Amino acid sequence: MPMNKSKELLTKAADYLAEIQALAQSTFTIMEVCGTHTVAIAKNALRELLPETVRLISGPGCPVCVTDSSDIDRYLYLAAQPNVITATFGDMIRVPGTEKNLQVLRAEGADVRIVYSTQDALELARKNRDKEVVFLGIGFETTVPTVAVSLETAKHEGIENYSVLSMHKVVPPVLRLLAEDAELVVDAFLDPGHVCSIIGIEPIGFMAKDYGKPGVVTGFEALDILEAIVMLLRQREEGRSEIEIQYKRVAKPEGNPRARMFIEQVFEPVEASWRGIGLIPQSGLGIREEYSLWDAAKKFSLPIFHSEETPGCRCGDVLKGRIYPTQCSLFARFCTPMKPVGPCMVSSEGSCAAYYRYAQRSGD
Repeated sequence: MPMNKSKELLTKAADYLAEIQALAQSTFTIMEVCGTHTVAIAKNALRELLPETVRLISGPGCPVCVTDSSDIDRYLYLAAQPNVITATFGDMIRVPGTEKNLQVLRAEGADVRIVYSTQDALELARKNRDKEVVFLGIGFETTVPTVAVSLETAKHEGIENYSVLSMHKVVPPVLRLLAEDAELVVDAFLDPGHVCSIIGIEPIGFMAKDYGKPGVVTGFEALDILEAIVMLLRQREEGRSEIEIQYKRVAKPEGNPRARMFIEQVFEPVEASWRGIGLIPQSGLGIREEYSLWDAAKKFSLPIFHSEETPGCRCGDVLKGRIYPTQCSLFARFCTPMKPVGPCMVSSEGSCAAYYRYAQRSGD
């Protein structure tokens, strides 16, 4: 980076920090909803730079982390079936189920493939017509459109050996639950930039309107986050409660109508179970009946599991912002990235993994 540009960025950061210091005369707790924000905050040591009156806590913004234990055991059961190729993103490989994970199943002979897109999974199905290729659909609104397109493509091309096990979740319902949680004291939210680039800001507008919880749709650079904190503090100073966009280079108020069209065409809202949180109505996405031939849950008549959480793991409390990762007794002692007990230590977007990697201190 050119010297002048670097000085310009440092000056801007210093200006933001000075304004934060001036505005944060009393405690202000902000929850970052997106796992990528959690990593950026830890990587750039933003908590250490902020005054003690500004508290940043993590929320349920890591899709791998919020996947319920029962859903994990369900896809492990499916991956162990004969004649099945399980296609998944890499961060799912080591997520622990009750007894095993995909990595162990692969060592035992299961055909588990890491893919980088749904198009890779479709290509596996095209090249392996004698096998059933199942893509593990885990993610928020950001990744759902590509999964929807893959299902529409499979239907159009008649690729009947391809299916998706949908464990997708949507953000607005869990935000409402957080806003109504009497045990959670949060003044404002850093809203997920990539999710809002799809859904826009109208679906989360109720946070400011109904609950008085301002939010700023935020990018993922350190300066983005600092600017967003300034914007939230300005709202408090001016007595406002709104959803604003800092990430204007990507997110628009209306979102991406075409992407939403694909989601609505293929998926429908369903009840979903979130790790450590429980069942939330309309917070999941099920595959519509028109695409049932490509719905892995129906194709394989998968049983419903009722798995218990791992004893001692407080991933659920971390996801609800009730504790910092370092306040879990297993953190860095019995639970590490090399030997994770819970998904918050596995995923690259997990709060526990971020704290472990960047040695962040806990807050009060």
